[in-house]
Amino acid sequence: MSRATVILNGKADREKVCRWAMGVPAGTRVEFKEVKRTLPQNDRMWAMLTDLSQQATLGGKQFAPDQWKVIFLHALGQEIQLLPSLDGRTFVPWGQSSSDLTKDEMTGLIELMFKFGAEHGVQFQDDRVAA
Repeated sequence: MSRATVILNGKADREKVCRWAMGVPAGTRVEFKEVKRTLPQNDRMWAMLTDLSQQATLGGKQFAPDQWKVIFLHALGQEIQLLPSLDGRTFVPWGQSSSDLTKDEMTGLIELMFKFGAEHGVQFQDDRVAA
């Protein structure tokens, strides 16, 4: 087995992991991770980033949804670095992907976006539907 993932939902899952652990060779890496962000959270994030790109500015400039994502990931405390492009004329952001966020981290990111939006008069899509 080169790679396997088990989500621990009950006793049977825990027993399966124990059986696997007893059968793998020495040096095998085992990781335990928190629950990853959900697809509905991801959908909500992108809808909010789109609203921000259409309604908000930062430093007098508008940004695309993927640019806003980098800005908010940085504000959340995720490390973002700027790498030089191949032609040396621009920079490319590099850092943690939102798909690597835990469910709680994604909740924090969405809350941060709501706060920023409220402070800058952004009306998010779900808010318009509810009104």
